[in-house]
Amino acid sequence: MAIKTFTTGEVLTASDTNTYLANSGLVYIKQQTVGSAVASVTVSDAFSATYDNYKIIWSGGTQSNDTNNQLRLGSTTTGYYGAFVYSLYSSATPLSVGDNNENAFRFAGGGASNSAACNIEIFNPFSSYRTRLTSTNVVYSTLAGMYNGVLADTTSYTAFTLLPSAGTLTGGIIYVYGYRKA
Repeated sequence: MAIKTFTTGEVLTASDTNTYLANSGLVYIKQQTVGSAVASVTVSDAFSATYDNYKIIWSGGTQSNDTNNQLRLGSTTTGYYGAFVYSLYSSATPLSVGDNNENAFRFAGGGASNSAACNIEIFNPFSSYRTRLTSTNVVYSTLAGMYNGVLADTTSYTAFTLLPSAGTLTGGIIYVYGYRKA
C-alpha cells in the first residue's frame, strides 16, 4: 500500500485511520503479567497463522537469581541449538557458549534482583519451518551478549514458556507483537 501524506486542513476519515492502523508493521497481540516468585510463565495463544514472525518483550520484572532466562516452545524439551556470544564487563575479549540439543533456548534474556528483561525476535513458530530465535538483551551477572538459536523440528506452536535457569521470576509484563505480513 502506498503511503498517504495528509495536508493541513484535510479531513482524516475513519476509513483512512482504520486502513493505516491495520497496515502498521508491528501489531500488539497480547500481554501476560508475571506473578510473584514464579518458576515459569507460560504465554498461551501467542502465535497463529496471522503472523510469521514475532517480537517478545519482558521488562519491569526481577529475578531471585542473577542468571539467564530460557524460552521453551510448547512442551518441547529437546532439539534446541544455538550460540551465545558475550563479553564480561571486565574484558573486551568476546566469549561464547554453544547449545547442542538443549531443553530450551537457554539465553533468551537475563537479570537479577534489581532488574530483568528479554528482547526476543522469533521466526516461524506457528509454521512448518524450523523456528529461529534471536535475543539481543542477554544481560546478567557481569556479562552482556547476544543469542541466536534454532529449534530442530517443524512443529506448529501457539505458546511459549519463559523461565529462569535458576530461581524465580517476579513482576513485569510480557508483551507479544506480530510483524504484519505484506
